[in-house]
Amino acid sequence: MTNVVSLIDHAVLHPTQTSADVRSACEMAVRLGIASVCVKPSYVALTTELLAGSNVLPSTVIGFPHGGASRAAKVAETLRACEQGAKEVDMVVNIGRALEGDWGYVGDDIASVAAAAKQNGAITKVIFETGLMPSDEHKRKLCELSEAAGAAFVKTSTGFGFVKDAAGALVSTGATVEDITLMRATCSPAVQVKASGGIRSYEDALRMVEAGATRLGTSATEAIAKGASGDSY
Repeated sequence: MTNVVSLIDHAVLHPTQTSADVRSACEMAVRLGIASVCVKPSYVALTTELLAGSNVLPSTVIGFPHGGASRAAKVAETLRACEQGAKEVDMVVNIGRALEGDWGYVGDDIASVAAAAKQNGAITKVIFETGLMPSDEHKRKLCELSEAAGAAFVKTSTGFGFVKDAAGALVSTGATVEDITLMRATCSPAVQVKASGGIRSYEDALRMVEAGATRLGTSATEAIAKGASGDSY
């Protein structure tokens, strides 16, 4: 049986979270034995220090959350993060360019970050923001570009994407079983799939793993761990 907890990248990415939140997250991560702690770029050095000597990896985000930074800025952010100890970087595609079908730009953007990470011994996960993509064909194309660029993972969401519902209210987008299934089917076995966005319980996590996810982005790590162990909430 898959140890779902060990697949978690614990997210400490909310704008209001501070170094105290990072410290608490790293303590929890080591205690539970998760995959990584994913922090804002300004906290990479602290996270690396706190996780030293453990099996939990320091990770960060690039071009987060909207993906609209220039390619040069994304590369510089990647190089600095790796210099400070990041072993995994989760980059956001240029969403606007993807929506308009400028695939040359999008592919070069991904490849530039992946190359910068690789030269420093880090891996790249590519965030599509699937809830904002207008078609499955867009998602398939992003899978193909990510694999061609040498990405280790394709990833659904930032957790900060929003769309309007029928009443005009903003609702958060996130991972769905359908998108995980599509991404897993499109990529070769050389590329893994990360589900992120809206994963708040052990049951949510298990559904994503059963659909093909091998990494989970969430801030609900404690709740998932309790569910996995059979504890009450």
